[in-house]
Formats: sequence, C-alpha cells, structure tokens
Amino acid sequence: MPSVSTSPPPRERAPFGTRLHALSATAVAAAVAVAALSPAPASAVTVSSTISYETIVSHDGTELKAKVITPTDAEGPRPLLVMPSAWATPHILYVGAAKKLAEESGYQVVAYTSRGFWDSGGGVEVAGPEDRADASAVIDWALENTEADADRIGMAGISYGGGISLLTAAEDDRVRAVGSMSGWADLEASLYPGRTIDVQSAELLLLAGNLLGTPGDSLREMEREYRRGNVDPILEMAPDRSAATKVDQINANGTAVMMAHGWNDGMFPVGHIADFYEELSGPKRLMLTPGDHATPEAFGAVGLPNEVWEDLGRWFDHHLKGEDNGVGAEDPVRVRPNNGNGGWTSHADWPSVTASTDEYHLDEPRSTWGRWQSDGAMGDEPATGWDYGFRTGIGTTAHSGTVILSGALQQFFDVPTGVLLPTVDRYRAAVWTSPAHPEGVRVAGTPEVTFTVTPTAADQSVFVYLYAINERGTGSLLSHAPYTLRDATPGAPVTVETELSSVVWDVPAGHRLAVVVDSKDPRYVSESRIGNRVTVSSPEEAPTRVTIPLG
Repeated sequence: MPSVSTSPPPRERAPFGTRLHALSATAVAAAVAVAALSPAPASAVTVSSTISYETIVSHDGTELKAKVITPTDAEGPRPLLVMPSAWATPHILYVGAAKKLAEESGYQVVAYTSRGFWDSGGGVEVAGPEDRADASAVIDWALENTEADADRIGMAGISYGGGISLLTAAEDDRVRAVGSMSGWADLEASLYPGRTIDVQSAELLLLAGNLLGTPGDSLREMEREYRRGNVDPILEMAPDRSAATKVDQINANGTAVMMAHGWNDGMFPVGHIADFYEELSGPKRLMLTPGDHATPEAFGAVGLPNEVWEDLGRWFDHHLKGEDNGVGAEDPVRVRPNNGNGGWTSHADWPSVTASTDEYHLDEPRSTWGRWQSDGAMGDEPATGWDYGFRTGIGTTAHSGTVILSGALQQFFDVPTGVLLPTVDRYRAAVWTSPAHPEGVRVAGTPEVTFTVTPTAADQSVFVYLYAINERGTGSLLSHAPYTLRDATPGAPVTVETELSSVVWDVPAGHRLAVVVDSKDPRYVSESRIGNRVTVSSPEEAPTRVTIPLG
C-alpha cells in the first residue's frame, strides 16, 4: 500500500536573434533578482556567497562561459556541483538555485553555458562526445581553480543539461551523483515515438538552436536530412547520445541517479524515463508530477520554492555530504496524480505504482455520432470477427494538445487537453466507451493497447487516445500514443501492440473511459494521406483490447 507524504556580451547574431537574446537575458536576470531577494527558510543556516564570471577552456580549446558560485562561510574542500545549461539557455538559468545550494548547504557550484549557445564558443553538437568532454573539462577546471573536493562531485541540469549530466556520469566515474530534470534517456524514443516524427518538438528545438545558438556539424546534418524527410542520421546518432545505451556503465560506476519528470512532457515522453529508471541498479530516485517539458522545475532553477529542487538538494546532501536525512530509507518512487489535488504517494519501484489492471476487449465500433454512449463497447470478454474502416488524412477533434502549452495548462490550472466525444467524426475515427465507474478509479501506470490494422498504403499513421468522459461526453486526455506503419504491405493486416504514455490520473465517480483511434494529430507528422483508408479489426488470434493499470 503506498504511503502518502505532505510534502560579457553575446556573439554577433542576426538582429532578431540579438533582440530575443537581450529580452530573454533581461527576463532571466529579473527572475534571479527576485530569487535573491526572497527570504531563506527559517530553518536554514544562511551564509553569503560570491559569484564570478569565468572562462573555462575545454578539451579542444573551446571557451565555455560559466558562473562560479562559492560559499564564503568556511574553507574547503567543498562538494562540487556542475550544472550544464539547458537547450538554448545561458548559465544564468541556474544562478538562483546555485546560490541557495552554496549558501544553505555549502556547495561549490559551477553553472556553465553548453557549447554553441549564447556566450560559449563552439557549435551545438546535440550532447555528442564534445559536450560530455566539456563537462569533464569543467570538473577539471573546478578542481584546479576552486576548493572543490575531488571525491564529492555531482552534476545536475534541466532538459539538455540533465541529458548531458547522465551521459557524463556514464563516461566519467568521478561523478558520484546526478540529478536529471526533464531530461531524456533514449533520444530515439523521445523524438521518434512509435516510428513517428514529433514535429512540434523537432521544430521548436531547431528554432531555438538556430536563433540562440551556433549549430555544429551534428545539428546541421540532422536538420538538413530532417528537412528532406530522412530521419536515418538522427537514428544513427541517437544511441551514442542516449543514457539508456550506457546504463551498464552508470551501474558499474555506482552513480546515484535522481530523475524528475512531468507527466505531459511533450519532448521526452515519460514512459521511457520509467523504463530507464528500472534498469538502474545503484541508488536511484524518481519523481513524476504534473507538468510539461521543464515546467515542473523551472521556478526552482531561479531560486523560488520548488519541491523538485528541494528533493534534489536532499539527494545531493545524502550522497555527497553523507547526511542522514532519510533519503536512503524512503521509498524512492514518488508520484503525484496529473489531475486534481491529490498528494504525493511513495512506492518501492515503478511497477508498484500499478496495483492491478483492468483488461477491456473492444467490440465493433458504431458510426452513429448522437448515441456516443453506445459506441463500440469495452467489455470483459473477447469480441472477434469484426472490422471497421475509416478515412484517413484529416484530423478529428481528438488530439494530443500542444507541446509545453498543454502540459503547463494542466499543471498550473488543472485544464486538461479535452474532447467532446460526440463531435469525433466516426467516418474518420474508431471510438469505444467503457461502462461508467460509479465510485471512480485511479489509472496508474502504463496503459497498453493491442489492435490489428489493415493499411491501404505502405506508410500509414494511427493515433490512439485514452480519455475520461463525463455524462455529457466531455473528456479529458489521460494518455496517448502515435504509431506509424512503415513499408507495410497494402491490404495485409498488421497487429500492433503498443504502450501509451504513462500516467497517474484520478477518474471521477460516474465517468467512463473512452478509446479513440484516428489518423492525424497536429503534434506529429502523419503518413496517412487524404483519400486512403485504414481498417481496424479484431481477429480471433489477437483480439483488440486495452489494458488499464489501476492504482
């Protein structure tokens, strides 16, 4: 049973990029100033710190710019924290949090701008070997130029910084503890989920990389081929840039790894983070909370109160300072439901988040829009021998939302990505609804779906959505997944078994679950074309079904 706790000037750029640069820097600086003026917690023993702006020459002569935050209360050696910046952000991103860590806990902190961005030299290499060598070079510099302790080194970062931290820990055994917030573990699973291009994330990353950075050879090649519709270079580069392929090295180093992630992260889906977490054998901790990419921990980065950063501080205090603060005795997996006001629950591991499962077998859908509660049934017994075709290439009112925006609305205002189920075009989608849950239910874990599709083209995309629907047919998106058939044989059935995004969601009393399958979603590149069709069927050897994890 889970336990509950309450718990220097930039390089020359195009005029627009320069103006955006200056505006962003002003905004971040203002946030840091607010954080610096905020009173420290009453229980904290606060001292002062110094902040210096340094140039660190990396392994290949590239100049990396850094903010070095040093506590003034005691002599060293001090535990060292190295923080690579997030994608398209400067080192100033972390100054608020770094000041708190230095002044309240005595850390020597070096926050640096990742190569290719803002005031650092070099080109953006997408967490390639150069970036990991940069992190090790920053550690070398800190050991030579500050009173940092070579035996107590940690790394932390948001997004790009979190990914680089994990990758560096696999290659540099001096890193004893890591905090990865809104990072990635598997780059292919993140940017090419279900063999489908996440176009919103790709375009946002490329826009920011080109406006606020200097693309290196790797990024230029990735973008050039992506514009041609060729993702092979990205897939070829992905393993070297994925901590999931280096988990044995992290385990061998005994690195203590903490990861924090938002349920609605539109760039790096949460499911692959949970999978990676389970592969770690050393000390580990996982926090999953409402939010989109980088939104759960953004305010904490500038020094404002934040649960993720508070837990991260305790993590480093335990593993770098040896404090007996309870972290080692607590259940390491902490989750908070994506909706409502539910508190944190703690679990021994990721599978323990799911207490049981419901398996629904999907019967033949109906094409009538008005009687939405009589759509294809979700029942206890297999329903086979049926098939249902729909047109492709035009979207329906079912969709997965907008990257960053949708998750932030859910996090801060409890406004979900919604649907009015009766308006979903039954000629362009298949729809199923479950019986009502009179007492409500908690969906907790990773939903799975099995269905058979018959394409009319070699490449076709389908999108699966799981909703909670009220008595008026208004629904909230719990989870979804894209899936693209590639090089399929037109007219030949293909059985698809796929996982939807992991989630913890409290379905209110009287609500139903609904499953929608259609062929287009604005977040992704769909290979389904107007004029084609796709047929969903339920053969006897592979009945169409959905497995719902329950908490």
